[in-house]
Amino acid sequence: MIHLFEPAKRPGAPIFLLLHGTGGTEQDLVGLVRLLDPEAGYLSVRGEVTENGMPRFFKRLAEGVFDEEDLALRTARLIDFVKETSRTSGFSLQDVIPVGYSNGANIAANMMFEERLFEQAILLHPMVPRRGVTLPDSSQVRVFIGAGTNDPICPASETEDLKVIFEQAGATVDVTWSNHGHQLIMPTIEAAASWLAQK
Repeated sequence: MIHLFEPAKRPGAPIFLLLHGTGGTEQDLVGLVRLLDPEAGYLSVRGEVTENGMPRFFKRLAEGVFDEEDLALRTARLIDFVKETSRTSGFSLQDVIPVGYSNGANIAANMMFEERLFEQAILLHPMVPRRGVTLPDSSQVRVFIGAGTNDPICPASETEDLKVIFEQAGATVDVTWSNHGHQLIMPTIEAAASWLAQK
């Protein structure tokens, strides 16, 4: 997979798994790292599929309608890639915190639906990746969701549903709302940084 890797500046600091939105690249979210934790490292991955020339992490059938077969395939590939890179690059999976935006947040959430890989996650404007599935035990898992009250791509109901799904699996979920549609804005990033520092 096309990716960028930067080790953490101290042992035990996070390795952020950066997952861009539709049309983004592995460069897009690197600037968030110093805002979230200046000592963190990162593994930033480019989505393997394209839609009208725009990179994505999995296919969709229409706006808001995911190709669940492709989602399952791409999620498994991404999980394997993260595990393999942790071995070859010498970081612990326990230090990995996904930071996903939009399409990237959706596949990050689906990774968490599949396996208990992460103890913390930052999901920015995510949707529910799949419904009617049983999540792994997520007790002690912390999830930050940044959402838009007026998001035209990810309705507020999706955020509320995802929160409930994670909570039913035992996770603690904190939602920060904004009123800027689907945009990624600084107050949301600042809220995520404060949330990270609480642990």
